[in-house]
Amino acid sequence: MKTLLHLAAASLVTLQGASALAAVSVDEARQLGTTLTAFGAEKAGSADGVIPEYTGGLTKPPADFVPNSGKWPDPFKGEKSTFSITSANMSQYAERLTPGVQALLKRFPDYRIDVYPTHRTMHYSQWVLDNIQKNATGATLTGKVEGDGVEGAVGGIPFPIPKNGYEVMWNALMNYQRAEYSAKNMGAFLVDTSGARTELPILNVIEYRPFYDQSVSNGKNKGPYDRLWVQNQTPPTLAGQTALVDYSSNYSDTDQVTWAYFPAQRRTRMAPDYKYDTPAAGYGGVVFWDEASIFRGRMDRFDFKLLGKKEMFIPYNNYKLKQLAVDELFGPQHTKPDAIRWERHRVWVVEATLKADARHAYSKRVFYVDEDSWAFSESDGYGQDGKLWRVGIGYPFNYYDEGGGVYAATSVGFYDLQKGNYFVAGTASVNGPMEIRVADKQEKPQLFTPAGMAGTGLR
Repeated sequence: MKTLLHLAAASLVTLQGASALAAVSVDEARQLGTTLTAFGAEKAGSADGVIPEYTGGLTKPPADFVPNSGKWPDPFKGEKSTFSITSANMSQYAERLTPGVQALLKRFPDYRIDVYPTHRTMHYSQWVLDNIQKNATGATLTGKVEGDGVEGAVGGIPFPIPKNGYEVMWNALMNYQRAEYSAKNMGAFLVDTSGARTELPILNVIEYRPFYDQSVSNGKNKGPYDRLWVQNQTPPTLAGQTALVDYSSNYSDTDQVTWAYFPAQRRTRMAPDYKYDTPAAGYGGVVFWDEASIFRGRMDRFDFKLLGKKEMFIPYNNYKLKQLAVDELFGPQHTKPDAIRWERHRVWVVEATLKADARHAYSKRVFYVDEDSWAFSESDGYGQDGKLWRVGIGYPFNYYDEGGGVYAATSVGFYDLQKGNYFVAGTASVNGPMEIRVADKQEKPQLFTPAGMAGTGLR
């Protein structure tokens, strides 16, 4: 297929998706910082110049940025889109659109993709870049089930020169986010087929990544790589309800662990069913637990095959979206086109096919992972009938302060093509915009215990 970009060195991609447990050779790793960036992306721009050469990312904040304010002003607010893609002209651009996005364009006559100049804004701290160099030759897949875990990696992309789909997925799961971020007043809304908009619980979220905490990272990569603390602020009947999820570095050793605190009962309980395709009740059941951040959790029920890399239009540098009022973002059938910034970037494509002896609501899933940030950009989920069912879209932006990193963890949307509804989380709420802060160490470790959950959930 002509849309697949063949990398300069054949060692960079295997289209067979076979498992490769060994790390890359020292000779292969020399590509990092030369033909490849230090984090594994292609350094050169696209042949037509639309994707520019990587030159270090965006490291200079806009003049109106106030550190620790929780606000991240749009550094590109003066830019205009270069062209738009609609149902009328989508055939010209089909090779750079996912099947899911094409389905949205066909379904909604007024759905539109406004394409802006491409900016490769992602940047990494030097500590992380140094770790990626070590991970390239030291990190390996591990576990009793293929893709169950990672060992030999710390504080950086585990597999900057990936050999198979599992390695790309772990790169996305362990992509560079700061050691801790917090989001207050995080809104989420469900819009049904009639255009009625329902506000879902307003959340306060803290995500702590021991994997990127210099004070605790020791290269052994034991225990959870990610800890997610989520507390409902609304509605009054759910206020104070809290969940704490530990995502394992090796699911063969330690499974995903979830605790839930219920203020009405004043009890913290284990919640072993909060994974895979269990509907997320807090979000009205419109997404599965393993669809947090497009994908999160164990990969044992699917075979993950690396299809290669493509240039595609994906949402990117969506600073504007985070600050928009609710009415400026949500339309009766889809998000308002003016609210979303799309750019052309290179993405890794991974196809996940349900194993013959496994159960899941999806029969197949296709994931698209940005080469610079290693963040999930989009996903297509197929039902047991083989038809496209649910379209996932991420709305990331990159931190332009000194530490770098990407905000991609919770700002996502899903379109259900069967029910005709759509859902977006990680937006402003009816109380106003989110406040998003980052730190390079864990600031409130007391919250990340069952007792700490109960202490903050009283009402």
